[in-house]
Amino acid sequence: MSVAKVTISIESNLLKKVDRLVKERVFSNRSQAIQSAVEEKVSRLDSNRLARECAKLNKAEEQSLADLGLANEAEEWLEY
Repeated sequence: MSVAKVTISIESNLLKKVDRLVKERVFSNRSQAIQSAVEEKVSRLDSNRLARECAKLNKAEEQSLADLGLANEAEEWLEY
């Protein structure tokens, strides 16, 4: 895996918390701590993508389209 060097701006209070985690040996250095945080956030956003896209749908319009589709197919269904 290739690694790219970037420069970021971070609030001083947040940086102090990152440094505390490094000092407590939760992470070996700042880079590892920040990379871990970014990976976790991106992963969460990816896993919630379907829910976000579904929230954009108009429920009434989707229901009417579903009802319309079922009405058209009902004639093709076998009678039991």
